[in-house]
Order: sequence, then C-alpha cells, then structure tokens
Amino acid sequence: MTSTPTTREGSPWADRATESSPRATTDRTPAQQVADLAARVAAEGLPTELRDDMAARTVDLLGNCLAARAEAPGRIVSAVVDDWGGTGAATSFATGGRLPAPSAALVNGTLAHSLDFDDTHLPSVLHPSSAVLPAAFAVAEATGASGPAFLDAATVGVELTCRLGMAGYDEAAGTSVFFEWGQHATAICGAVGAALAAAMLRGLDAEELTSAIGIAASMGSGVIEANRTGGTIKRVHCGWAAHAGVAAADLARHGLTGPPTVLEGGFGFLRAFCGDRVRIEAVTEGLGEHWETPGIFFKPYPCNHFTQAGIDAALALRDRGIRPDDVERLVLGAPAPVLRTIAEPREQKIHPTSGYHAAFSGPYTVAAAFLGDRDGLGVFHADFTDAAAADPDRLALAARVEVVADDEATAGFPRQFPAVLTAHLRNGETVTERVRENRGGPGRPLSAAEHETKFAGNAARSVGADRAAELARLVWALRDGGRPTDLGARLAAALTS
Repeated sequence: MTSTPTTREGSPWADRATESSPRATTDRTPAQQVADLAARVAAEGLPTELRDDMAARTVDLLGNCLAARAEAPGRIVSAVVDDWGGTGAATSFATGGRLPAPSAALVNGTLAHSLDFDDTHLPSVLHPSSAVLPAAFAVAEATGASGPAFLDAATVGVELTCRLGMAGYDEAAGTSVFFEWGQHATAICGAVGAALAAAMLRGLDAEELTSAIGIAASMGSGVIEANRTGGTIKRVHCGWAAHAGVAAADLARHGLTGPPTVLEGGFGFLRAFCGDRVRIEAVTEGLGEHWETPGIFFKPYPCNHFTQAGIDAALALRDRGIRPDDVERLVLGAPAPVLRTIAEPREQKIHPTSGYHAAFSGPYTVAAAFLGDRDGLGVFHADFTDAAAADPDRLALAARVEVVADDEATAGFPRQFPAVLTAHLRNGETVTERVRENRGGPGRPLSAAEHETKFAGNAARSVGADRAAELARLVWALRDGGRPTDLGARLAAALTS
C-alpha cells in the first residue's frame, strides 16, 4: 500500500481553472455551483493524487467492513434487506450476495461505521467515507462504471460532505453546531454527499445533480445519544445515509426535482439543522481548487476518535515502564467539549455495557491500552469485545481514571483531539504524557506498513491473508481502469467459498 497525499492545495485540478469555470460564476446557488463542479469532474476526471487518496480510503473502508461482518447491526440490516427482496445489482459486503443498489449501500454503509474505525474529517468531526463510498460503490457496480469514475464521484461526494459539515462549524465557539445539538453530522451531511456521488455515476447533468442534492437534503437524519448511553442505532447511520443518497439520485434520474436554494435558503438544509450559526461560504470557498479530502484522518484504533490521543498517551506511559499495579490513579485531560461523549455519565463510562459502548469511554480505552495485547496498531478489536469490556482488571483500572477538561487540549479542539495523561504512582511520583496531534492525520500520518497492518488485521477476520491482499490489489487497480464490478465479484467469491 502506498502512502496517501496530504497536500490540500496546488493540485493539477486547480491549474485547469478558467474565467468560465463554474466557481467563477456568481449567480449560481451553492448547490448549483457544487453540481457544476461535479458535472465537470465527471467529464474531465480528477488528478492522480486525488484518485490515489480515494483508493486508499476505499481500501481502509473495505477492511473496516470485512472486520464488522460478525457484528449484530450488519446481520440485522442484512436480514431486513433480504426481506425487501429486489433485483440484485451490487455486492453485499456482509454476505457476498447480490442486492439492489440502495440495499447494498445500506448494508455496506452499516458495516463501514459499525466498529467506529472509519476516517474522520476535522474540524467538522464527521466520518465522510462511510456514508459516501458505499453509495458510490453500489451504483458503480449497478452501472458498470470504471474505477476512475468511481473514485472521482466518491471524491466529490466526500468533499461536499466535509464542506457541509464545515458550514455548520462555529469557529468562535470551536464546535460543530450539529454535534452541539445532538445531531450526527456524518449521517445528515453524508446523505447529501452520497446522493451527489451516486448521481454522478448515473450520468446526471448539472441540473439533475442539483436536484439530487436538493432531494437528499430532506433525507439526512441521525441523533447521537447512543454515544453517551449505548444502543446500536448509531452504527446504522452511515448505511441509512448511503441508502438515502442512492434513492435521492434515482429519484432525480426519474424526474423528481429539488430546490436550487436548498442549502442556503430560509427553510433550507443549513438553517433547518444549524439555525443562524452557519457559514454558507464554506460550501463554495475555493471549490475545485482546495480539497478537504486528502487531509481526512485515518483512525489507528477501532474506537471513538475522541479517545485516541488518550490511547497514544497510555501506550507511551506503558513503554516508559509504567505498570497498572504502580498506578494509584490516572488523570486524562481532554478537550472540554468531548467530556460528555467519553466521560459522562461516569458510571457508564467506567462500567461500559458492551464492547461497542466501551469504544466511547475515556477511562476504558486508557485501561485497554495499558492491559491489552497490543494487537493491530496498539489497540485492536480484541479490546472491544463484550468479554473484554467486562474484564475485572480493566474495569478496576478504568475506575482509577478521572477525565477532566484540559485547557491546552481544548484550545486545539476540534482541529485536533489532543490529550494529556498523568499517572499518579503509589510511590508519590507523577509521570505525564501529552499528545498534541492525532495519529493518522496530516501531521502524524500512518506509514504504508501501518495501513497494511490495519487492513490485513481487519480483512483477515473474514477472508484470510491471501485473499485480503488480492482484494487490496484490486482496489488499487481502480486507479488504472479496473472496475468495481471485478472487485465485487472477487469479494463475493471470497465471502461465499
């Protein structure tokens, strides 16, 4: 696996700008400007470095999906779509069977987000690939699209998802308005990005692409109370966004229309979800010149992103020879806004109700980093089973972890999710580790070997090492003309043989 680009500006795509380009036109609504760009990308293609980046995200997503096949949400959603029936057009990553494109998008998007191992855009704090790529892949299979066309459509859909998230980011408050109001921006914005990608692959023109955006804006939904107190519904959010995106594109293809002012209008998408605290210019600033997609963070650990710097700090203390038996208590400093996710209610965070619930606990993830077997990139799936979450030693250590707001970490949020971990030892000493940048982002990118380790560990849960390597090669081949249909066929064979 090759490393992915992190440069966000100066791409060859920017060099193609002309006075007549869509972004130079001022009388087009934001949705129309995005649709104009999408139509142009569909006709002309994207530069190599953006396709490379999206291929890497596709490998990452496929691995996450394969790792999640045994989880209950994927099984439940698969049972539901089997009941629905329909003509098979795309591959289920859960079973290898053939499903209608909207159903495949629902199943595969659910798998992609089920383990909370999916990539994260900052500072919008959303997981764009898990909503957009399953929709794009399902439609690419259904239409027989080329690999480059799939990568281009996915890139534009992910870009729109990120930009919508940024339009709801309150710079002064340093927080996502979506998140502050308990809304899951991933699912809400992701439905619109998924629709745009699907509509591009259906060959829709700029007017129809605008309608796809306008239709999908009525379909996104998701609340994130499950982050705090449990439940498995959040794991379906990306699947439903992908499903809604495919449906919106199909409705636009058959003539349903959406309002061109859907994003900025008085009763439009952003006002409906974020009120007056919106920055509509985030949708169109530098559109086609500045790309958010290459700067999206890959996760090294299968748990909530707010916990990951704390894991890094715990692993560093462990490497320094600090043992759990040496520790009287641990103080985890984190950005103030994340405490309601990883620290509250405290009783549930130190006694998680399941392995998945444990993935949203600051105390538990610190304990797992100290006591786990250091599989994967340091903390891996074995640390988030129901049995691991009930392990007495882990729970005893988690109970000795106090999570507090840290001023420096808060100042860096949400462009980073920093953490500081201080071990108060029984001998009276204190030892501190501070992590200012998240692993997996542009400042601390995962190496090619680390990407391979993550994918291999994920995929091996379903298809074994040799077939995992073959599937990764087929994903990378999409850049050079390989087809999603070929990848889907090989994946189906691997899952059913």
